[in-house]
Amino acid sequence: MTRTERVAPADIRRAKEENPSLRERDLARQLGISEAEYVAAWCGQGTVRIAPRVRELLTGLEAIGEVMALTRNDSAVHEKIGVYDKVVTGDQNALVLGEQIDLRIFPKVWAHGFAVEKREGGEVRRSLQFFDQAGEAVHKVHLRPASNLYAYQKLVESLALDDQAQAVDVLPIDDDDVESRSVDPAAAQELRERWSKMTDVHQFFGILRAVRMTRHQAVKSIGEDYAWQLDRDALMAMLRLAANDAVPIMCFVGSRGCIQIHSGPIRNIKPIGPWINILDETFNLHLRFDHVAELWAVRRPTKDGHVTSLEAYGEDKKLITQFFGQRHEGETERADWRMLAENLPRVPRLTAA
Repeated sequence: MTRTERVAPADIRRAKEENPSLRERDLARQLGISEAEYVAAWCGQGTVRIAPRVRELLTGLEAIGEVMALTRNDSAVHEKIGVYDKVVTGDQNALVLGEQIDLRIFPKVWAHGFAVEKREGGEVRRSLQFFDQAGEAVHKVHLRPASNLYAYQKLVESLALDDQAQAVDVLPIDDDDVESRSVDPAAAQELRERWSKMTDVHQFFGILRAVRMTRHQAVKSIGEDYAWQLDRDALMAMLRLAANDAVPIMCFVGSRGCIQIHSGPIRNIKPIGPWINILDETFNLHLRFDHVAELWAVRRPTKDGHVTSLEAYGEDKKLITQFFGQRHEGETERADWRMLAENLPRVPRLTAA
């Protein structure tokens, strides 16, 4: 199916009736449409189109109380139960800095929004779902039994659009294929010089722009004093060791429009088929381990000493998920996390004969 063809909303709904157990995201892919197009097909039938006004949304979410925040990409799903509080908003980015829900949001990426109500047996499930211009999910908020339904309804009313059409226009994302370009030796040298002078991990993104590299290219080019490739099985080993030794971690999963962070201990690690799952009381991670093509340990200098991350990349060389030892700004890295990360099994370096 080409993108010039549009699947009729009635056909989308009929496909769901014929495949009731298939997840919406998977059904959309099977139909050759985006998830946003699938959700839009239900407008007027339990779904309301809403404006993705991030500032108003985040302010209103705090009054709803306990909810579940969900951010995902094709290979990882990150779920946190908590309250949207300590909100900081701006045109370029917004922050939620709550004890449980910790987000970095890029509002300009948010293009479509929906309030979704689904009846399953005698239960009603409500959520707010947001998508980028290509119709890919950037963030979702799911209500829980303790959520304030009145505050939710008032927020939906304030964000509801006049246009409640059952179709949305989606546009492809023009991703420049920088990854396929070879790294210039001069750029690699500049990378090392800038990397060695970092005083804050957030300076990393400015360095990538300056040397015109992707994250993966930088990690692969920087040299083994700053980054080294790990055996893929080191990912499961790290999670089990962190759980068994009560080493609190930070786990990042991002979409194009949102990065979601868990900070704290992890306890229940459950591999099921191709999935690695963390199933804790207020935090769930679902990670497709078979999508992890490379795992790297990365060391970045800061004014408080270097910090170490584990970074999982897919076949497309894009970041799937990232882990740190739990720390706050101005603190040195935890010794137990550093010991754990630096002693995970490495991929042997190839040496010339």
